[in-house]
Amino acid sequence: MPATLETLLQRYPGATTFTYGDSAALSARLVALTASGAKTATTGALRDYETGDEVLPCVGRRDIVLGWDGAPVLVIETLEVVTCRFDAVTEEMALAEGENDDRAGWAADHAAYFARNGGYAPDMLVVWERFRVIADLT
Repeated sequence: MPATLETLLQRYPGATTFTYGDSAALSARLVALTASGAKTATTGALRDYETGDEVLPCVGRRDIVLGWDGAPVLVIETLEVVTCRFDAVTEEMALAEGENDDRAGWAADHAAYFARNGGYAPDMLVVWERFRVIADLT
């Protein structure tokens, strides 16, 4: 029987939940990349944390990744957090996201995502998070 969200929140006190992306297809792709080990990092707009829409990640916290349908699919642990300008994200940081073959592809995809979700600027502040999967619930 799959673990319920309530059970997972009890098992991982302080965990937050989140859903990748802004569509079912993007969410499924990012979950699959994370589950496979190809995706070990993610980047969010600092403004989303400042408005309270998301909880700022911190090293050592364990969080629950939800599928597009709201069901828990993974549990991750934050290993590193970096706040920087979008245009300061390094090649190494971009490639850790496992979504592109180079920083240019990462930048194009993320600029489009941020433009769809509140606005994009090369000097916008982002929060980059490195993590490891500690439970695959699928």
